[in-house]
Amino acid sequence: LRTDGRPLNARVELLQGPNNNKQVVELYTEDGLDRPFFCILESPGSGNVVRIVNTAPVEFPLTAAVVPHSLNEEWSEGGMALGGDVVLGGDIGTFTQR
Repeated sequence: LRTDGRPLNARVELLQGPNNNKQVVELYTEDGLDRPFFCILESPGSGNVVRIVNTAPVEFPLTAAVVPHSLNEEWSEGGMALGGDVVLGGDIGTFTQR
């Protein structure tokens, strides 16, 4: 997660199935360009969802990218798209593992 130099205020949620509690990380940094947020989330199995919520006002968009840290053969055959999506303030970006 990063910004163009503005404050970064977001919530990252990991949902692992319908019967499990979600894991939540709430974060804030004054400058999302100098101090972006990186993390590795363990998500064994399939059907996991990483949900990113920009809790900042609409004037402070953020850029989010969720990429695999490692791939198994099954996953690498399906291909993946690298890059990032802009999440406007108060908006939600959802990324699902296939």
